[in-house]
Amino acid sequence: MAPDENGYVQPVVNVPALTRLLDGEHAIVRDRVRGALIEHSGLLAEADELSKDAYRDRVLEVVRATAEDGLTSYHVPKEYGGSGDFGAAVAAFETTAFGDLSALVKTGVQFGLFGGAILNLGTQPHHDAWLADMAAARLLGCFAMTETGHGSNVQELGTTATYDATTQEFIISTPDDSARKDYIGNAARHAELATVFAQLIVTSPDGQPQNHGVHCLVVPIRAKGKVLPGVRIEDCGPKMGLNGVDNGRIWFDDVRVPRTNLLNRFADVSEDGVYSSEIENPNRRFFTMLGTLVMGRVCVGGAGISASKVALTIATRYATKRRQFSTSEGEPEQLLLDYGMHQRRLFPLLARTYALHFAQDSLRQRFDDVFSGRADDERTRRGLESRAAGIKALGTWHATRTIQECREACGGAGYLAANRFTALKADTDVFTTFEGDNHVLLQLVAKGLLTDYSSEFSDMDQFELVKFVAGMAVEQVVERTMAHKLLERLKDVLPGGDDSWDQEAGLLSPAYQLSMLRFREEHMLAGVAKRLKRGIDSGMPSGEVFSRVQDHVIAVANAHVERLILDAFVGRFAAMPQGDNRVALGLLCDLFALTTIEADRAWFMEHNRLTTNRSKAISREINDLCRKLRPIAVDLVDAFGIPEELLRSEALLR
Repeated sequence: MAPDENGYVQPVVNVPALTRLLDGEHAIVRDRVRGALIEHSGLLAEADELSKDAYRDRVLEVVRATAEDGLTSYHVPKEYGGSGDFGAAVAAFETTAFGDLSALVKTGVQFGLFGGAILNLGTQPHHDAWLADMAAARLLGCFAMTETGHGSNVQELGTTATYDATTQEFIISTPDDSARKDYIGNAARHAELATVFAQLIVTSPDGQPQNHGVHCLVVPIRAKGKVLPGVRIEDCGPKMGLNGVDNGRIWFDDVRVPRTNLLNRFADVSEDGVYSSEIENPNRRFFTMLGTLVMGRVCVGGAGISASKVALTIATRYATKRRQFSTSEGEPEQLLLDYGMHQRRLFPLLARTYALHFAQDSLRQRFDDVFSGRADDERTRRGLESRAAGIKALGTWHATRTIQECREACGGAGYLAANRFTALKADTDVFTTFEGDNHVLLQLVAKGLLTDYSSEFSDMDQFELVKFVAGMAVEQVVERTMAHKLLERLKDVLPGGDDSWDQEAGLLSPAYQLSMLRFREEHMLAGVAKRLKRGIDSGMPSGEVFSRVQDHVIAVANAHVERLILDAFVGRFAAMPQGDNRVALGLLCDLFALTTIEADRAWFMEHNRLTTNRSKAISREINDLCRKLRPIAVDLVDAFGIPEELLRSEALLR
């Protein structure tokens, strides 16, 4: 294509090649899942028509069918029906999110949470007893962790598992309604077993009951479709969305299970009632157990990003069909996507979706490396847990924002259930709070930053962490983060020294974009450390200190994750060979970076890293990038590879 009068050559997108790039090393797995989604695409319409129980049973049929096709248990070892490929399991889950999200969540509960607890917390006898039937969906289960009174604070769960040495059984009890297991997927209708998290109580040699903290046991809750004695289950009732998932509440009234039902990878109780664990520190043992269940967070973040892709595909295509107003008399009405404001609404979200995709793909690779044993050390695991928490938080918030904006961009047509936004909005809304409330997860990210993922400090609760940071010389934190060392580093990026922050040239330089986000992250981190120390030095209780700086803690975590996302995008772009798709991805990368800076321009101005003139220049550049993306926008959403049958927007898109 010839250049225009300004010398600019409009990029051309090779859609199949871009789809292959996005699908990555698990392209075959993703294509197999797409085929299954097309086969069961009728479920999207049935969800609006079936009764509650009929919809739940239909979702179960679809989940079992995909299990029979071997699409749900890639992470399970080969001898139990899987392939031992953790990366493939994440890729399959992300792709499944293009379809009915009740089926997705039920898949996650059955194979990721219930099956994952047995796989990662159990040992070979547990694997031999349950994994093969779980993987084939012959044995249905649920993951009973959350309680009515204890959501994010898992360490303080109220359910108890008390060992009776005379019968070699654990007695599972719900002491009060605040300790009932709540919002448990699969519990209300289908689950036969539950992996129950409870306080493990064993009588010590001196005859005193000793609480060893939260552990996981396998507890039968149904047999032949009937709830077992001592177990009480109630349906949670209609929800905002995901009504194809049978969420329930569970109470246990002194239910006895064999001693061997304790999932004992990290701790065990002998026949005569002696508790043992290779991990002596109770906090470290608890966090190690939870760390093995990180797959849920990795998958939920990816699912949110996939849902954003569906919304953007529908809204972008609609904007190339729908016309509104003409620019001059006698001319045809203008397409929505030709309006600058419409581009401003959709294209930054499209760029952020691409950026999140590459960050999620990097996370998937790290997860695969850790769980396959290629990079399984404590520091790497801690880093994986932190990154998974951060990308899950930003990815699911992005889904909520993107779906809403895309719905509005489709006007009244987007409000019709037939055009999928109803289900997308309702079914993804809970993503921001399950697998960890996003604000709590970002506190986990900030904790990792403050302690530099050091195993010495990873077992601290938030108040111990405050005291630790406050006890450091604040110069240690500042020197390790911002201070003069950062500015020295930036001189290589900005040759003119500190004044170069105010030059218009270089806005599209990845080095400049990354340096801006790094500066923000490290300056914020030093600020949090100073505030923690100042609060403790003033004699304030550590709990109050933490509460007062919580907004800064969340801000630094958000800044850190956004920088990681840009790192991933820039890295993927740099590795691409020359070609049409490289130019298109370069535009998206620039748009993501500059809109991220623009969104926080007040902070950068407050800290003398952005002048009003440069801020205006960034906004002009963003508008220009949007105009350059306009001709290839449909190709960019088509590259997501969402089957036409799943868009469910025939009338809207024709």
